[in-house]
Amino acid sequence: MAPFRSQHSRAAANPATSGPATSNPATSRPAPSGASSASRRAVLAAGGAALTALTLGLSACAQEDALAKQAKAGDNKNYVAGDGSVTEFAAADRKAAVAISGTLFNGTAVTPADFQGKVTVLNFWFAACAPCRVEAPILEELHQEFKAQGVQFYGVNLRDEKATAEAFDNTFSLTYPSFDDKNGGVLLAVSGLVPPGAVPTTLVLDKQGRVASRVLGEIQKGTLKALVTSAVAE
Repeated sequence: MAPFRSQHSRAAANPATSGPATSNPATSRPAPSGASSASRRAVLAAGGAALTALTLGLSACAQEDALAKQAKAGDNKNYVAGDGSVTEFAAADRKAAVAISGTLFNGTAVTPADFQGKVTVLNFWFAACAPCRVEAPILEELHQEFKAQGVQFYGVNLRDEKATAEAFDNTFSLTYPSFDDKNGGVLLAVSGLVPPGAVPTTLVLDKQGRVASRVLGEIQKGTLKALVTSAVAE
C-alpha cells in the first residue's frame, strides 16, 4: 500500500517516654469494664480498617497517575512506543478491505460485513500501556462527537483479561466496545499495518472497510478528528 501523505508528530509511632509513669488524681478514671473494653477495641479495629482502605485507595490512585505519566516521560515501560507518525492512504492506493472477525468482551461477534458502509476507528491497546491511558478520554470524546454520523469505534485489547479491560473502561468512562484479541486474530488481519507490540496504534477504516489512515503511537485529538472527518466526507 503506497502512502499518500505522511507526517510526523511527537512522538511511625511516637517513641515511648522514659521514666516512671505518673498519675494525676484530678484526671484519673476507673478502669473500663469488660464490655467497655470490647466496645473500644471494636471502634479501634474499625478505624484501622478504614485507614488501611484509604491508604490502599490513595496508593492505587498514585499508581494510576504514574502509569499515565510514563507516556510523557518517554521511558517506554510495559509497551513499545510508536514513532508518532501519521499516514494517510489515497483512496486509489488502498488495498482490499481488511477481513476482521472477532469477539468483543461483551460477547458480540463481529464480522467483515460490520465494517461496510461505516467509517470505523480501531484503537489497539492494553491497560498497562501508559499512552493508552492518556488517549482513552480523547477517544471517548471523539466517539461521542462522531457517533451521530455513523462512525463506529472499537478498541482492540491485545493482552488483558475481561475484568482488567472492564476496569479500564470504567476508570475512563468508555462506552465503545473492545475486541478480546489475546489470540491475535484482529492484529493478524491488519498485519503489515500495525507493528506487533507497537501500542497504541490507531487505524481509520473507510466506508469500504479499507485502511484510510494510521497513527503509530499516542493520538492527538485534532489529528484524529481530521482523519475521521476526511473519511466521513468521502
